[in-house]
Amino acid sequence: MQKLRYVLFLILALFSVWAFNRPNQKNKLQWISLKEAEKAMKVNPKPILIDLYTDWCGWCKVMDKKTYGNKAVADYIQEKFYPVKLNAETRDTISWMGKIYKYNKQYRINEFALYLTGGQLSFPTTIFIYEAGSPPENVIGYLKPSDLEPIVKFVGEKYYKKLSFEDFQKDFKSQW
Repeated sequence: MQKLRYVLFLILALFSVWAFNRPNQKNKLQWISLKEAEKAMKVNPKPILIDLYTDWCGWCKVMDKKTYGNKAVADYIQEKFYPVKLNAETRDTISWMGKIYKYNKQYRINEFALYLTGGQLSFPTTIFIYEAGSPPENVIGYLKPSDLEPIVKFVGEKYYKKLSFEDFQKDFKSQW
């Protein structure tokens, strides 16, 4: 009987530790598929933010955890963008704006990643598509929250329509 109590206590303790350390799903960035973003953009226009990564990229994992895992970053992106996480090496066929992109065996990359980056592959890369039909804009490399903040606010608040990024940065005050 005492062994049973000990086992039950151990199970309860482990469950408590797991529940306490589990990330709060409400504070986590909710990534959607490219297809969902394309449909949503037609109904409620917002820019798309694409996190272009590969499974082998160490900095991609760091950015996922430290930048996209940051509550202020996640909340802002969730509100102002359609966030899409896309593996550049996916073998899935991708349909975007009426075009089909396939896996390119020669480059071992999906052709959509080549399109998004203009052939300048580097990971991680953060891609912005301001509105339906606009060309992708990309920012190459790891971005900590304070590096990403002016970029997402420039796009999210639509300053790109009236200012250059350089002019925007002159008066920008970081909050992250």
